[in-house]
Amino acid sequence: MRIATWNINGIKARLELLLRWLEEEKPDIVGLQEIKSVDEAFPRAEIEALGYNVETHGQKSWNGVALLSKIRFDEVHRGLPGEPEDEQARLIEGVFSVEGGIVRVCNIYLPNGNPVDTEKFPYKLRWMDRLNRFVEERLLLEEPFVLMGDFNLIPAPIDARNPESWWGDALYRPESAERFRTLKNMGMTDALRAVTGEEAFTFWDFQAGAWRRNAGIRIDHLMLSPQAADRLDDVVVHKDVRGWDKPSDHVPVEGAFSFSVGGA
Repeated sequence: MRIATWNINGIKARLELLLRWLEEEKPDIVGLQEIKSVDEAFPRAEIEALGYNVETHGQKSWNGVALLSKIRFDEVHRGLPGEPEDEQARLIEGVFSVEGGIVRVCNIYLPNGNPVDTEKFPYKLRWMDRLNRFVEERLLLEEPFVLMGDFNLIPAPIDARNPESWWGDALYRPESAERFRTLKNMGMTDALRAVTGEEAFTFWDFQAGAWRRNAGIRIDHLMLSPQAADRLDDVVVHKDVRGWDKPSDHVPVEGAFSFSVGGA
């Protein structure tokens, strides 16, 4: 089973890009972030024509997440608990049948947090605290659980071509890093780092020739419960997609797992 995350940065602007990638790679489950679309306007027909089931948690003009799956959804959950007044669409979770049980896949678009001297940074930290409580509850289920998406977080210096230029940004501050460490210390495995210690970037800014200079950062992650980590075979960063026509500033990150599909 192949499970991928991709910040598409606007589904309407990059639908053809997405369809081309889905046709070429044929992943089983894909989590999209920043769809920037309400649920009713999401182009589900075009994606369903490729054999995918589609579930969204959309928001007009901003944010929004979606799950695309060749496997039927057993359950779908939308929104991060813990702050009822929070209306930002940043989390969608699906449960899928596989041989011997289920796989739970949670797709997130974690707040950016910039500028740090505004309410956006405390909101990011509160969101991360809520996420960690959510993950703690999921881990009690002792199920294969994949938490993936755009975390808007650089875990370590190796995850940035020029780490010193990012220090102090909301993506690379001690407060953010502390909460990410908490997530890992609960037992969640960084999938990419489980298979390689080499440099790998998932985001290149549209400005200042970042792609041409390979001035990238790694902020798109797959984090795995012990039961999911045990079934991880490989992780691929589809860097070439950044060079396609009308690209997103992010590229897909895909994990391969030794799960056999139990539902059609």
